[in-house]
Amino acid sequence: MLSTALTFMIGCICLALILNLIRLFNAPTITDKILTLDTMTVNTLALVVLYGIWAGTGLYLEAAILLALTSFVGTVAYCKYLLRGSIIE
Repeated sequence: MLSTALTFMIGCICLALILNLIRLFNAPTITDKILTLDTMTVNTLALVVLYGIWAGTGLYLEAAILLALTSFVGTVAYCKYLLRGSIIE
């Protein structure tokens, strides 16, 4: 039962990633593209965690935490660049 549920969830998240990729290419403004990239990172985090559950190891949870931290810093850097024109003051 767990493998069926994991397969269904992975399929749904992969579909969401494909739809986000389409939105990334069709986004009218740069802020929409930044939000789309952030959403894609959240979906990728979900895939990594689901794969960790399927594999039965906690190593993928640590990788997901590192990916989340990197994504957060990247999103903040993009937004700061949009607001101020530079990342480093």
